[in-house]
Amino acid sequence: MSDMPSQPHDPYNGQQPPAGQPPHSGQPPYGGQQPPFGQGQQPLRPEDEKLWATLIHVGGILFYFIPSLVGYLVLKDRGPFIREHTRVALNFQITMAIAGVIGAATTVIVIGGLILLAVAIVVIVFSILAAIAANKGLYYKYPLSIEFIKD
Repeated sequence: MSDMPSQPHDPYNGQQPPAGQPPHSGQPPYGGQQPPFGQGQQPLRPEDEKLWATLIHVGGILFYFIPSLVGYLVLKDRGPFIREHTRVALNFQITMAIAGVIGAATTVIVIGGLILLAVAIVVIVFSILAAIAANKGLYYKYPLSIEFIKD
């Protein structure tokens, strides 16, 4: 054991905390618990919402439905613009995944290869159109999309 008196830890060594940071009270935030999901999160700035929406649409070209799923789960409560873009992107990617499974299942016959080619072209074209709309701050509704997730 140490002979030194127990004193609270001061991360700022008696100085003021950096701008934008609350002073350290010695207590863990929220009574030592994480805030409930969706609460305590700062809304995104409009330019950040546009950026994330654009990246989610472009990410769908390379990584299928993963960017839209992660974006929907993580960012949907950060603003109405990002919520709508992640929702429509996820619905579109799920629809295209179903079409891809049907195409893969029917590759034994010639039609399966054509379906897979059509799915790839549709994903590229409509994801680029959606990314352009998001970057301009506009809402976009994918054609050929089934509404699995409604808000």
